[in-house]
Amino acid sequence: MSRFDRSSLRRFAWLSIAAAIATIALKAAAYLLTGSVGLLSDALESFVNLAGALMALAMLSLAARPPDANHAYGHGKAEYFSSGVEGGLILIAAISIGVAAIDRLLHPRPLEQLGLGLTISVVASLVNFGVSVILMRAAKQYDSITLRANAHHLMTDVWTSAGVLVGVGAVAVTGWLWLDPLVALAVAANIVWTGVRIVHASILGLMDTALPAAEQAAIVEVLERHVAEDVKYHALRTRQAGPRRFVSVHVLVPGAWTVERGHDLLERMEAEMRAALPLVSVLTHLEPLEDPAAHNDLDLDRD
Repeated sequence: MSRFDRSSLRRFAWLSIAAAIATIALKAAAYLLTGSVGLLSDALESFVNLAGALMALAMLSLAARPPDANHAYGHGKAEYFSSGVEGGLILIAAISIGVAAIDRLLHPRPLEQLGLGLTISVVASLVNFGVSVILMRAAKQYDSITLRANAHHLMTDVWTSAGVLVGVGAVAVTGWLWLDPLVALAVAANIVWTGVRIVHASILGLMDTALPAAEQAAIVEVLERHVAEDVKYHALRTRQAGPRRFVSVHVLVPGAWTVERGHDLLERMEAEMRAALPLVSVLTHLEPLEDPAAHNDLDLDRD
């Protein structure tokens, strides 16, 4: 699959859905066997994994659509909605876990069949770990914030499960029942942090945040290669929508240049920028260097 072909990314969402269903069944069984609220918190988060994976499937399908008359810049921003919703679901799950943990602190209950329950939970964690690694590789290869959010969520689930296993194991060794809900509260706090980060990243994308510093530097490097006494540039603006980058810049050349000469220069600059960054759409604007008005359009809203 080409890096530029987004349609096949849906198969990774289906993989995440399958993993979520499997881990829900495994962790629910572990909770029913042991009665551990820590394992219950793990099972509840897997429901969030399932909801997030379903949302990812829907938004990846939408993002893969080509540009149309009403969406000339494509549908790439749909991925930010997916990651934002998943972050919100994570926060809801954290609240549910916290409520269950506080109730168990107030009303302790002995844990049962710890060995079998913990074994089942370990199997579920291994499933999540394997799928998380696959999703993270795909997210990096295809620059998908949806897959990245899903992968981070699953990996958080792995660390969450590890914490729960420690808590339940500590109860088995010490007999202190309060350790189980205490670990569940720590799990909830960890989930909140993950959810906040995912929501924050989604908001940045929806707010047309500029490209990362390294990518902006690559664009500037291209522009600087063409700067001379009679060639300048300004009003450089960048943003990102899903995997696609957008760059606009004004290039100033002598008014005596022919249209063809100025056009050829812009073509070379745009080609080099496309070579420097993947999936970048470049818009250049040619202006005469001697015109005072050309130097008064640095702001987004020109006077």
